[in-house]
Amino acid sequence: MRITYITAGAAGTICGNCLRDNALAAALQKVGHDVVLLPAYTPLLTDEEDVSEPRVVLSGVNLYLQSKLKLARSIGLLDPLLDHPRLLRWASGFAMETNPAQLGEMTRDTFLGDQGPYRREIRKLLGVLRDLRPDVVHLTNSMLASVVAPIKRHLGVPVVCSLQGEADFLAGLPEPSRSECYDLLREHAAQVDSWIAPCRDQIEAMRAALGVAAEQFETILPGISTDGFRRARVRGENRFVVGFLARISEEKGLGVLARAVDLVRKRHPERTIELRVAGWRAGSKQAYIDELRGRYGFDDLGYLERDQKIAFLEGLDAFSVPTTYRASKGLYVLEALAAGVPVVQPRIGVFPELLDMTGGGLSCAPDDSEDLAAKLETLMTDAAAASQLGHMGRDKLHAHGTAERMAGQTLAVYEQLLG
Repeated sequence: MRITYITAGAAGTICGNCLRDNALAAALQKVGHDVVLLPAYTPLLTDEEDVSEPRVVLSGVNLYLQSKLKLARSIGLLDPLLDHPRLLRWASGFAMETNPAQLGEMTRDTFLGDQGPYRREIRKLLGVLRDLRPDVVHLTNSMLASVVAPIKRHLGVPVVCSLQGEADFLAGLPEPSRSECYDLLREHAAQVDSWIAPCRDQIEAMRAALGVAAEQFETILPGISTDGFRRARVRGENRFVVGFLARISEEKGLGVLARAVDLVRKRHPERTIELRVAGWRAGSKQAYIDELRGRYGFDDLGYLERDQKIAFLEGLDAFSVPTTYRASKGLYVLEALAAGVPVVQPRIGVFPELLDMTGGGLSCAPDDSEDLAAKLETLMTDAAAASQLGHMGRDKLHAHGTAERMAGQTLAVYEQLLG
């Protein structure tokens, strides 16, 4: 089967969407399918082998200039330069967190599709797709839904669309752009042939905005590549190591975790209790990290490459990323479980479903350091129960939480569409 994915790059950051889409495409390639992973806006960045195309469609630099300079909308002479992967990778080097409050007009213009100012970029995308001749096109984010109708009109192939946690971004857009984007999104959603959600929670978060009934979604939990993961280390008797590994920002809950670990330390002064923190961060977040580190004390290891990440996880006794928002993927939880580390996660977003699938941890109340501390204390004081959770999570992750399982379920959606 010829499958083309269009997935949004994250402007020089490693994000769960890029990791998930890259793992999905790689797993389908391994079983013989002709899969092309096309980055949109900016190149992808992953810590695994990158199977995406070097070219970028819907160039982020080009769209930005066209949103700011009307002249750029009518003159395409600079397109080969502005679309060049080297320029886009250089621009991505100045990565920063996306702020929806500043992107209202640009997002609305994107949703206008080939009826708006970015019609030239969509024509270029259609040319790329004609050359690829896919049997099915999969958009991995509903923010790309404005290209559904042009693809179906010009290529005559089914289009699948995934949800990737875009509800928070849309809710953060300023008015009147937010209402305009919701209206346009509902129009585009009606053209999609099949919807895939990463968890049931995301269906509830987005179905009203899309105007799509819940039964029209297929829920496919995320999966990861387990290559490189080995057995977890034997736990020390008097040392308890808690880990955090994610993009570092307030909503990821590092402050919630740091306060929880501090509470456990105060209750057990006889124990050595460490908090180790790793992950990508925008430069603007360093003051936030330094303030928390000065107040609570933890090891800040920065960004880790894949081998370093696996070694980091395998050196932990417990893991938590207590997000304060409805996370849609939680790949870091799956990675911790692949290393045999029990997790503690809030009862929001995808986490309850991941824990149901793996049985590899405990749940706590969202944004509640006291409850999180109590659950971490349970893992610390009951070594046998913690070990059992870690082993169960690892075994079920390798059976049910892999990219291969995710690929098989996704392929079934395509086969049903194609008959």
